[in-house]
This record gives sequence, structure tokens and C-alpha cells, in this order.
Amino acid sequence: MDRLWMTAAELGRGIEAGRIHPVELAEAFLAAAADHPEGTRIYARLCPTRARTEAMAAAERAKRGLRRGPLDGVPVSWKDLFDTAGVATEAGSALLKGRVPAEDAAVLGTATLGGLVCLGKTHMSELAFSGLGLNPVTATPPCVNDPAAVAGGSSSGAAASVAFGLAPAAIGSDTGGSVRIPAAWNDLAGLKTTAGRLSLAGTVPLAARFDTVGPLARTVEDCALLLAMLEGGRPADLGGASLAGRRFLVLETLALEDLREAPARGFEEAVARLARAGARIERGTAPEVVEAMAMAGPLFTGEAYATWAEVIEGAPDLMFPRILERFRSGASITAVEFVTAWQRLEALRAAWAARTAGYDAVLVPTSPILPPDAERLLTDESYYVGENLLALRNTRIANLMGLPALTLPTGQPSCGISLMGQPMGEERLLRLGAAAERALG
Repeated sequence: MDRLWMTAAELGRGIEAGRIHPVELAEAFLAAAADHPEGTRIYARLCPTRARTEAMAAAERAKRGLRRGPLDGVPVSWKDLFDTAGVATEAGSALLKGRVPAEDAAVLGTATLGGLVCLGKTHMSELAFSGLGLNPVTATPPCVNDPAAVAGGSSSGAAASVAFGLAPAAIGSDTGGSVRIPAAWNDLAGLKTTAGRLSLAGTVPLAARFDTVGPLARTVEDCALLLAMLEGGRPADLGGASLAGRRFLVLETLALEDLREAPARGFEEAVARLARAGARIERGTAPEVVEAMAMAGPLFTGEAYATWAEVIEGAPDLMFPRILERFRSGASITAVEFVTAWQRLEALRAAWAARTAGYDAVLVPTSPILPPDAERLLTDESYYVGENLLALRNTRIANLMGLPALTLPTGQPSCGISLMGQPMGEERLLRLGAAAERALG
């Protein structure tokens, strides 16, 4: 099998068995990225020196029987908002052009100690503030299913690097859907972790109370192994996972409204397959989601603008106008409005927890829409605004409610199904995801 298309776990097992040499593996991915016609739209920059050094160290450990874990020696890509010592980290923005951090981000440092090999930094939406993946300032990565469409954001290059065979897995971030949207639109698995589970130190922020780190990969197994690498822990045990008797709630509030034909079909067919695998499917509403969604503007834009106002207003002409406008929409949010919204959101989270306590997971279509046309997004303002808000609507539920969420391919191109679990319940969610993955085929 072509190693460029193997899962991260398969590559790790190959290294363990002595069939795959980490240096040869790193060189294969570096060459693929450098030679691919879309490589410069996917990678902001490669890290060949670092990758080779880390791969050589992994090869020596493998030779001596001292591998640090199942992914020791496996290369991955990193979204360009994770600090890399001595290598530019610009978060898709001309505002940060030439920014070279002195230290690695905490999760990158932990993963490196565990043996992951850093291939390079992937393109992203500007300052991570869009679910579309359109970035005329740096580059707009392609969607694997439609060359005219965007890849989804803000971890656009992260998803494309895996979908186009230029990395076996990628590390992205998710504030309102930025792991799950590009994962879904490129037929990958993507894990949004609970806010606070993984360190944000050395990660360029957007809205720190909502920012999370998470993997994009070909399988749930890879997501589980990568989560463990990012926090230096033990991976979830996925053995024997089953859907038999598991109770799932299909959320009808907001999440099923205004679905385009393909996402609706993909979701309902996926739910039917889960039911045939033994899952108990129920349908219901959660009014607290409507109220929480109405506060999303003040909560997200208020914190994002407060974080970036000084930098943005120092050189606003460097920004893509749509992103600039979205940041500036937070300028009018007062401290009273922001604090009041957070206090109310905590109450709504408690209501959600009580309502969903008897379920193993809540199911929603990952995105109500397919990847939009990139050229039209550039020329049609109403189309851009409408598609961006609709793209992020379903994913934002997990961010607002403080939940981990896992998106899986449905078999319908660019259409995902998401399982939302309980706060800090990633291991349980990943077990469910592994069983769901088998059911979905």
C-alpha cells in the first residue's frame, strides 16, 4: 500500500515492525508536499530540517527498541497558529508576517517529546475567524471533492494536507467548528476537544474561552492516538466498542433546519446505519440551544475583538475586508453585555447537561451545507456572510455548550455526522466513534 495514504496508526505499526523507516517516511511526505500542484496552497511552509532531525531520532529509538509510543516517528502537519521555535507562525494573516516564535507551543512540544515528526505549517483562515477556509491574503486551500470550492475553515490546510495525501494526520484548532467543518468537507474524522483539556500556551488565540486543539485524520483510531500525543497521556481503549443499546438523541432544534439536500440525505442515511448497528435513536428538542446561539455574536466577537483590536487597528488595510468586518462587529460589545452573556450561558449549559444526561451522544449533521464556491465568496458579500454563518451553525452548538464533538464521514461526499459527548468525556466519545465508524463503513 502507498504509504502516503496509510493511516497514522498503520504507519506507526509499520515502524514498530521494522517495515517502515521514519526518515524515508518523512522524506516521502516532504517530497509529496513540495511536488504537489496544490502544495503551496496547502502548506504555508514546510519544516524539512526539523522533520529530518526528528525522524532520525525516531529511527534510532526504533532501532534500539525504545519507541515512545505507537506514533513515534509518524509525521503530521500543524496549523499555522501553533508556535514553532525558529519557524514563522503567522496564523494566515499579514498582520503577523515575519512573526518567528522562540519556543514551540505546549502541545507541539509535548507531541515532539512523544515522537511525532513536524512536517510543516498549514494555511488557514485569517486569524482563524471563518468557517469557510477562504483566505485571499495568504492562500485558499482546495477541497478534495470540488476544485472550485473552499476546504472549510479555519483549519483548511490541515484538512487538505490529509485529504490530498500530503500528511497522514494534522493538528488543527476549533473555536466554532474549525476542526469539524474542514474534516467533514474533506471526508475525514475530526475531534473537537473540551475547552481546557489541552493547553493553549503558544497557540495564537482567537477567543480563548472557546479555543480548543484537535486532530484531523482518516480514522477515529488516529484521533485517539493523536489526542494522547498532544497531552502526553494514554490513548482511549477502542477495543470491543459497540453501538448495541447505546442511546442517541438526534437534535431537532436548529440543527436540522435549512439543510441542503446532500447533507440531509447523508445524515439520515448515517443515522439509519447506526440504528441497524444496534443504537437506540430518539429525536428531541433543546430550547436552550436557541438562546445560546443568539448570544454567540457577543460572546465570540466580543472576545475576539478585545484580543486583537490593537493589532488590527494598527494596520486594518492588511486584512481581508470580510474578516476585518467580523472582528469589528465585536467593538460595540460592552463588558456588562459580555459578562451577562457568559453568566447566562453557564445556566444554559446546566440545562443542556440535565436534558442530555441519559444519552450516550447527541447527533447533528456536521454542516448544513456543502463547500461553497470560492470565486463567488470573493465577489458576493451576501453569499459569503450567509454561507459562513450557516456553515458554523451546527458545530457551534458544541462550543457553546462546552462539549467534545467528533465528526465522521457519512459516505456522502463532503457530508459529516457529528457526535457530541459530555465535557471531558473524549475517551467515551472516541469509543462510540469507533463503533459508529464501523457501522458507517
